[in-house]
Amino acid sequence: MYLEHMGSSSWPIILFITELVLKILMIAVVILQRKKTSSAKLAWILLIIFIPLGGSILYMLVGTRRLGSIRRRRHKKIIAQIPQSISSHKNCCTAVKNGEIKEKFHSIASIAETVGASFVLGGNNATLFGDSKKWAEALAEDICNAKKHCHILSYIMLDDKAGTLISDAMVDASARGVQCRLLLDSMGSKDFLHSKTCARLRDNNIQVVEALPANILRAALVRLDLRNHRKIAVIDNEIGYMGSNNIAEASFAPKEKYAPWVDASVRLTGPIVRELHAIFIQDWFMDSDENLAELLQESLTIPSEGFSAQLMATGPNSNNQALSQLLQTAFFSAQHELVITTPYFCLDDSTESALLICAKRGIETHLVLPANNDSQLVAAASRSSFAKILEAGVQIHEFHGGLLHSKTMTIDRELALIGSANLDRRSLDLNFEINMLVYNTDFASELRFLQTTYIEESTPVRLHNVRQWSIPRRLWQNAIGLISPIL
Repeated sequence: MYLEHMGSSSWPIILFITELVLKILMIAVVILQRKKTSSAKLAWILLIIFIPLGGSILYMLVGTRRLGSIRRRRHKKIIAQIPQSISSHKNCCTAVKNGEIKEKFHSIASIAETVGASFVLGGNNATLFGDSKKWAEALAEDICNAKKHCHILSYIMLDDKAGTLISDAMVDASARGVQCRLLLDSMGSKDFLHSKTCARLRDNNIQVVEALPANILRAALVRLDLRNHRKIAVIDNEIGYMGSNNIAEASFAPKEKYAPWVDASVRLTGPIVRELHAIFIQDWFMDSDENLAELLQESLTIPSEGFSAQLMATGPNSNNQALSQLLQTAFFSAQHELVITTPYFCLDDSTESALLICAKRGIETHLVLPANNDSQLVAAASRSSFAKILEAGVQIHEFHGGLLHSKTMTIDRELALIGSANLDRRSLDLNFEINMLVYNTDFASELRFLQTTYIEESTPVRLHNVRQWSIPRRLWQNAIGLISPIL
């Protein structure tokens, strides 16, 4: 009886020692991580220490950029085989690889070039869409007029009016002999991939492929929340779409209480479309094993007029600090004004410091965020930094016209950035994203006008109001702020 008693009473000690050893091992693993910032390491260590067992399990599941060794090597080979730069595919593009830009933006262009060997291309034109319905109608019309192929990549596609509109257009195009390919993120478009509409697409010879397939059995090998967050459409190698629009109605049925979703995207023509296509082809090859590189060899007509632009594709297997470095360089390049819109705001320390310095230099700096955010944790982390951002002179505006989903930036009404990346750790470090830099006053001014409409529907956040927030509210926000590097 005594031995039995001793055996049963020793289990708590055994469990305690086991968990303690596990915590020590996991903390050592975190400290040895080369690609994590010090703040991210500290956040993970806090979670591992204060959440019994759960912190260690959480780190093993989502604490590293585990794309999978086989997939990582394969993707590296695909990028080498199908480079983004069109100068690698067509000699005629050499003349436009160095589009004209102002000297103060040379450092920004160099950062983007270093990441993806993507040069500044001249001769591009764009139509800006701040209305999701008009964007979907324009895309559907271009699909209806397609002659050769229609290629679409989206993080989310819903079985709603927008999804039906694009699906019907693809079915009609396929009936005319147009090759239609649809690449959808496995998790973002999970419901659509199992819908009747998706089945109808496949029944009509439209290739539908899941990007980054996710299931519980893969969790031990890869990090399941590394997602393809890009939004790309290319029609006949001549017309391109990119920006923040998923294929979904602005009412966004899964989270309709935050609706309308307010997005910004562009319809592109010119040499930049060929590079956009190269990025789609890389991703398509990765998940379908079909190499479409020969499409990039088609003859290319370079317009005599148009603006200079540059694409920047980022992801967990590239320089994961590239987007942060680009933003920091852009903030330091501003001379008069900087305006940023993003649904999720959670910067790393160095990028946040660059933003604060921008405002302290006397640059009129505006940050526009949704007042009602679908991610309560990211919203709390964002607000934990409001006081110091406001003290530096940044003007914060909370948008009340829905969930502001546009990811845009303008500098001095001369440079514009638009794309799929949010200003949070997930987009900056983890997801596959696509952004475009436009070195053109006319386009930047047009985007700046759209940003003005957001500001007009916003309420300014005042420093004295932030300082009056209750202690429980500040405790909650600051506590979440401590783990913001891993959100």
